[in-house]
Amino acid sequence: MSNKVRGEATLSIGGKDHLLRPSFDALVRAEEELGPLFALVERAGAGKLRLAEIVALFWHCLADREHIGREAVGDAVMAQGLAASAKPLRVLLGEILKGSG
Repeated sequence: MSNKVRGEATLSIGGKDHLLRPSFDALVRAEEELGPLFALVERAGAGKLRLAEIVALFWHCLADREHIGREAVGDAVMAQGLAASAKPLRVLLGEILKGSG
């Protein structure tokens, strides 16, 4: 479902995989809410990224977020755990560092 060449990842929400696409628009929305994205990457590297920040980044990068609420994204992260959520998070953070989108 996801295309790693384009920096996409998937997140399981309610037992169904959903595409996370770090498009320019998605990253701009995330930056407006979370502040500078490079600071977000630095916090992640220091182990200081908050759960709310992970959920916000995932929600802004959802390809079909009109049909999925932020609460559902938070529930999905909690249900699968932070270890499983780390894989799509690494993909998105890598795209931020590359400047893709």
